[in-house]
Amino acid sequence: MAMTACQLQWVKGVLASLGVLHPTPMSLHCDSQDALHISQNPVFHERTKHIGVDCHVVRDAIVKGDIHPNFIPTTNQLADIFTKALG
Repeated sequence: MAMTACQLQWVKGVLASLGVLHPTPMSLHCDSQDALHISQNPVFHERTKHIGVDCHVVRDAIVKGDIHPNFIPTTNQLADIFTKALG
């Protein structure tokens, strides 16, 4: 999620430099409910110290309003066709 959040912020910056403004948050789809809860809830910080900077990058992007994470079940992930072996 952190790498995708950085990529989305970069694309938004490139578009802004070209004069295309995108004022609404960009959707970031994730199939891990744990990752979504950790990125949105700072209370989990004590139990997730091993995550490090990635959690803070995503949380900062959410607070700034750059991204809006959404839960998508694994069965609906279209990218899985390209990243996982088919049965």
